[in-house]
Amino acid sequence: MEKYIGMILDGRYEILEIIGVGGMAVVYKAIDHRLNRLVAVKILKDDYLNDADFRRRFHGESQAVAMLSHPNIVSVYDVSKNDDLDYIVMELIDGITLKQYMDQRAPLSWRETLHFAMQIAKALEHAHSRSIIHRDIKPHNVMILKDGSVKVADFGIARIASAQNTLTKEALGSVHYISPEQARGARVDNRSDIYSLGVVMYEMLTGRPPYDGETPVSVAIQHINGTPLSPSLLNSEIPTGLEQITMHAMCSDLNIRYSSITDMLKDMEEFRKNPSIRFTFLPNASASGVAGSPRVQPAKQQGAPSREKELEREYERQDREERRRQIWMIAAISLAVLALIGLLFLILSKSGEDSPVETTAAPVSTVPSEVRVPALIGSMFDEIPPDTYPYIKLVVNESSYVYNDKWPAGVICDQKPGVGEKVTPGTEVFVYISLGEQTDAMPRLKGSTAENANSLLKALHIQLTVLTDKEYSDDVPEGRVTRTDPEEGTTLKNGQVVTVYISMGKEIKTQKVPSVQGASLSNATAAIHGRNLEISVKEEYSPTVEAGYVISQSPDAGTEVEEGTTVTVVVSKGKQTVTVPDVVGKSRSSAVEQLEGLLFVVKIDSMYHDSVLSGLVISQDPVGNTELMPGSTVHIVVSLGPTPPPSSEPTEPSQNPEPSSEPTEPSSDPTEPSESNANP
Repeated sequence: MEKYIGMILDGRYEILEIIGVGGMAVVYKAIDHRLNRLVAVKILKDDYLNDADFRRRFHGESQAVAMLSHPNIVSVYDVSKNDDLDYIVMELIDGITLKQYMDQRAPLSWRETLHFAMQIAKALEHAHSRSIIHRDIKPHNVMILKDGSVKVADFGIARIASAQNTLTKEALGSVHYISPEQARGARVDNRSDIYSLGVVMYEMLTGRPPYDGETPVSVAIQHINGTPLSPSLLNSEIPTGLEQITMHAMCSDLNIRYSSITDMLKDMEEFRKNPSIRFTFLPNASASGVAGSPRVQPAKQQGAPSREKELEREYERQDREERRRQIWMIAAISLAVLALIGLLFLILSKSGEDSPVETTAAPVSTVPSEVRVPALIGSMFDEIPPDTYPYIKLVVNESSYVYNDKWPAGVICDQKPGVGEKVTPGTEVFVYISLGEQTDAMPRLKGSTAENANSLLKALHIQLTVLTDKEYSDDVPEGRVTRTDPEEGTTLKNGQVVTVYISMGKEIKTQKVPSVQGASLSNATAAIHGRNLEISVKEEYSPTVEAGYVISQSPDAGTEVEEGTTVTVVVSKGKQTVTVPDVVGKSRSSAVEQLEGLLFVVKIDSMYHDSVLSGLVISQDPVGNTELMPGSTVHIVVSLGPTPPPSSEPTEPSQNPEPSSEPTEPSSDPTEPSESNANP
């Protein structure tokens, strides 16, 4: 598969190097030249290129997964299919797998386990809401970023692989996390992912999977028929509530297992708020086979840990037996000594009555040669009577008082020598007395840089697991702390998980500008406001667009803009009209100038008129004060003066000339110069 290194796929993705090899595909680091960013490209292996049905399902499933968008899911950017190869372009993750993380640090603390498991569950919740089942949840498919956040990879790919999969050595990595129904080849739904998540949590808490074997088949059979050891038997530090959540998720009976990842998340959240919580799960025997809702019970007050109590009882029993043996041994020795003295006395008394011998039996000591150190851990030091332990001496000094998150103040939390060790009478036993759990207060970090926040947390008197996350903020600058979980002033305990949220600046939300051209102003306003955009209105006359409707808009429809951007719309005022002035009685030139100044077209007729001087307007059409559109025609009739007298020549009768649309006015008119046409 190294043949792809150096190639540029689809003129866009330049393959740089191999970063991973899976059962079906090889993953490469590549650069997207179009967007100038590094990506991961998963190319289907050559073995599958001849299987048309497999390639079809690979392409279809990949396109479906590309629709997922969640902070805890590795993003799929592109899916490509051609004759030569099939590949998926994904987000390039800078981090390690959960498997690699556990190899270094397993078992994880319950706080880390909860932190990772809740993020995996949120990713599954998003996928399940879109009817996508992962089918291969395992530590190898979970990426841990440098900031402690989690991203789940390879959604939907297992659905394709399932048709090809057999329980061979290649399947061993996945079979440790396979659900019973998957192992049986039965129908799979979202509850299979829940089971696999439970197995991952089990391994995080204990450092080992619940089942193991030499072959995949043997492991699969255990998932179907086996019952795993309780995690607390392997790690006594696991809280009961988290153990219950893990085992409930891993229940082989679908009627008892969590019915949805949302239900499991709710229990995780309840446990996160109150780590001492206990759960009672009620199975639902309905036809649907969905487990009932859990009942939450408060935790009982915890005393000394059960394992230490058992050790203490065992050592007390051994001490009693040891004392019995010592008493019987002393009694037997005493009887033997007395018998020996009596026999000696009898012999001496017979051998010489003149030399009486006085004998005195030495007192038998009852102090044992060795004693076991009693269990002092869990006892209130001030309440121990002075004569309780006659064979040992309890010693306390300045270094004896220590903080301890397991025992209340005043209780012995450790001892040296340890419980059950054999010592000589009079041995000094150093005891350590608890000052209670060391706590500190969450400092004010809002507004600090990430570096300063980390320094302030490290300066506290307790050790914390500090995680970081990012979020948008309208009021906190990018790169500074927006908030913390827990909040400022909250009492912090040793080992507690603290999440510091870093601002990514103001979230820039974009919208596409809607098309409102031709819409009414009210509809345009509603559409623009509906996209969280602002509107600015300008008005213009339009000969073609009805009044109140949008003539044009800016930016254009479909343009991607930031929310709050102002969209300017030009709204029609309708057709623009002009009032025709009254030009009757005015000179021809004055009338024409006034009418053409208002953009009217002037048409001039002329005729003789006995009462109107030559060159003055006799009439107009339309009359004054009429509303007309600019460009309309206004007719005016201009006087030629009085009708001339009849001619003396009898050739033609005298008559008034017909009106002309292009009259030439008499040069004898004292008021106007002659004009050659009606429209000078």
